[in-house]
Amino acid sequence: MKLVFERSRPGAHCDILPPCDVPKAELNAPLRAAPPRLPELAEVDISRHYTRLAGEAHGVNDGFYPLGSCTMKYNPRVNEEAAALPGFTGLHPLQPVETVQGALEALCTAEKLLCEITGMDAMSFQPAAGAHGEFAGLLLIKAWHHSRGDTARRKILIPDAAHGTNPASAVMAGYDVVSIPSDETGCVDLAKLREAVGPDTAGLMLTNPNTVGLFDGNILEITRIVHDAGGLCYYDGANLNAVMGIARPGDMGFDVVHLNLHKTFSTPHGCGGPGAGPVGCRQFLAPFLPGDRAVEDGDGFTLEQSTASVGQVKAFYGHFLVVVRALAYLLTLGREGIPEAAQNAVLNANYLMTLLKEDYDMAFTEGVMHEFVMTLEGLKKETGVSAMDIAKGLLDHGIHPPTMYFPLIVHEALMVEPTETESRATLEEAAAVFRGLLKQARTDPEALHRAPERTCVGRLDEVGASRSPRLRYRFDG
Repeated sequence: MKLVFERSRPGAHCDILPPCDVPKAELNAPLRAAPPRLPELAEVDISRHYTRLAGEAHGVNDGFYPLGSCTMKYNPRVNEEAAALPGFTGLHPLQPVETVQGALEALCTAEKLLCEITGMDAMSFQPAAGAHGEFAGLLLIKAWHHSRGDTARRKILIPDAAHGTNPASAVMAGYDVVSIPSDETGCVDLAKLREAVGPDTAGLMLTNPNTVGLFDGNILEITRIVHDAGGLCYYDGANLNAVMGIARPGDMGFDVVHLNLHKTFSTPHGCGGPGAGPVGCRQFLAPFLPGDRAVEDGDGFTLEQSTASVGQVKAFYGHFLVVVRALAYLLTLGREGIPEAAQNAVLNANYLMTLLKEDYDMAFTEGVMHEFVMTLEGLKKETGVSAMDIAKGLLDHGIHPPTMYFPLIVHEALMVEPTETESRATLEEAAAVFRGLLKQARTDPEALHRAPERTCVGRLDEVGASRSPRLRYRFDG
């Protein structure tokens, strides 16, 4: 497909702005040495170009999207309609609070519902995405320790199966990272955790269910060990979709949690729009929450920020319209629908795993929650076909690949998360494709080394793209 610059034709244009009806103001000096080199196209060419681009992207509306730990569920259109209401879209963040009472009430309602789901007492919607929420949550932990004069706590404990953003966020918050190994069951090694905690422990970052899809049966002991050492416990909410409405991080002993509204609560994410990673906490940490929070004030609502707040982590109040989408989802499903969605997510993952476990080697099969991890290490040794080859082969069948080569504790890993919004028929069709690719690996492995062959582009040079990316168009001459 041609780039928009390659479609450019000198003199082509479309009239977007009406003629200027006020006197022109001449600048004393030009802002640019030369006019910007923008593509020249007619309106119909612009429309066709972006329509073609949209057609070459793969989203949940196009087909099965089992991207593990990303919870790529279907986003109901009613959420979009709620966020598009002019009473929300027409707001300005600097309006007087008396003119934005509906928006403040929406924020307060979302905070109340999400605190009930997580077992937290307060929440800030300012963080813009999951990793941003991690960073903000760690700032709360740091602020609390420092408020008590406890500045020697410099270490954050993180399991080796954690999301890569966990150690990155900890380092950005100024902490040293200590990796805690997993045991043979795929969960936290308690003996190693006990060895690691001490007077320098600031806290623990943990995802539960974890990245191999297992709910850690020792979760209460894990949080107790950290608390007994004087540390705090941070819950990475990336996999909350498996337990929402059923098990609460606060009841597990966690003090801080971030949520991915753009995952668990069904708002677009990735290239589909901005995310939201609100951070919630127990009451003793609430004074440190970032930014202004919407609170009830007599018969109305207002904004307030504690004097102990860690400050702003983003401009204004976060991605407000993403919160509106999540609120629409919460109110649509209600108290009965939220746990039902979690139960169906677990059911779908276990059903698809059951369909495949006779053919593919599973890293773990007992107690799997919302996702499962396959290891293709044996297949690669047998046929030379890697996890990436199978993932590329899926593209030729209209299926987005699972997460590849993660978690690192499983070799040649494919992590599959079907979510609750997929039908039984879709899961059975996907299983048939997986089995077909396995047969092809044993009969025609070279075809999988070439895959994909039926997509808009073939197999890319991923090493070259990573090490020598071409990030802008280069004009001739």
